[in-house]
Amino acid sequence: MSSAKNSAVEMVQAIKKGEISSEELVKSYIDQIKKKEKDIKAFQFFDEELALAQAKKSDALHQSGQHGDLHGIPVGVKDIFDTVDMPTQDGTEIHKNNPSLNDCTVVSKLKQAGAIIMGKTVTTELAYYSPGKTKNPHDLSRTPGGSSSGSAAAVASHMVPLAVGSQTNGSVIRPASYCGVVGYKPTKGLVSRHLVMQISRTLDHVGVFANSVEDAALISEQLIGHDKQDPDTSLNPKPKLLNASKEKPPMQPLFAYIKLPFMNKLDKDTAEGFGEVKDELKGQLDEIELPKNFGKIPEWHKVIMESDMATSFSEEYKKSKNKLSDKIIEAIERGMKYTSMEYNNALSQIDVANAYFKQFFHDYDAILTPSACGEASKGLQSTGDPIFSTVWTYCGMPSISLPLLQGENGLPVGIQLVSSLFDDERLFRNASWLTNKIKR
Repeated sequence: MSSAKNSAVEMVQAIKKGEISSEELVKSYIDQIKKKEKDIKAFQFFDEELALAQAKKSDALHQSGQHGDLHGIPVGVKDIFDTVDMPTQDGTEIHKNNPSLNDCTVVSKLKQAGAIIMGKTVTTELAYYSPGKTKNPHDLSRTPGGSSSGSAAAVASHMVPLAVGSQTNGSVIRPASYCGVVGYKPTKGLVSRHLVMQISRTLDHVGVFANSVEDAALISEQLIGHDKQDPDTSLNPKPKLLNASKEKPPMQPLFAYIKLPFMNKLDKDTAEGFGEVKDELKGQLDEIELPKNFGKIPEWHKVIMESDMATSFSEEYKKSKNKLSDKIIEAIERGMKYTSMEYNNALSQIDVANAYFKQFFHDYDAILTPSACGEASKGLQSTGDPIFSTVWTYCGMPSISLPLLQGENGLPVGIQLVSSLFDDERLFRNASWLTNKIKR
């Protein structure tokens, strides 16, 4: 059974039926890591022995009849999620010696589901803009995106079938687009952020990477749930994402293509690609202008994010400023200068935007929009522009990037679908529908 060509959903079944052991599966991924990691540099921490020890334990549990929904499946975890048996460095030497005393809720849930935590994937510095060492698997001279750089690159290069990341602006959707994988950011409040490095309580989301919509649904279902240690987690019923990813929408979906004020940032070839998608969806797609005021969302997002960074990273700034990049110092210093009136205004507009979208989704099944400005940019000094995620992250709405387009250099470009708050099931139904429609 070739790990690189099989989906996680298939692998779970194969392990369940005894067609392959977890140890054999993990060994096949270790071979991939040995082949590719020296070029791609997706992992911050990888210990072959630790991965194999987990796999052997998993096989022993299987023998005794215990079988979780991710039993024996390797998963990469972004290096801002606390792991009791692996270091957590948050992309900065300042945190090099910080011990993780417990697993974060996400890692606990992965382990409960039987997953093998394969290693810690590279994050940008404190999950902001300064790049880590990871390169784009499709072209090593280009960025993989950020801040969940290693998670996206590890899945794209088949070093793991699944990985976990986070998004405070565009840190799941953009790397998914650049690396040509599925990236999903759930509705805010579905997944706990307990013991995940905090940038902004308002804006931080946990997200996932996979090579198919079904696989993204499979891992996400294991992570979703109320956690009293993250007071922002929701008590809503758990969405059945895997079922939704296999269902047809009850009616032909109607999409909205929103002409955002920053559409001029779209690369020419990506704009042309979207033109073809719009033709393909004739009769099922309306072009919509948002209320003028919504053009200020990127500004409001910035006020919240940078103010929260000034609070979250105040210790690092006070004690180790000389070890921080200029980019993060500038963001923290801007964050210190916003007034409470500016901050509260930026927060209050979230409810205004969500009230508008609640009404909006009575008429539309999903918003269709680019995941990024185009192909991954040349060079490794920047992780690219997150602008096509900003509005949806600000609102906390669920979004998914689907690797359905190519740019002029043959590199992947994602189509992003966005749904209304807590309508993640509908998002997955429409994501599967659109994937089948565009790929056929």
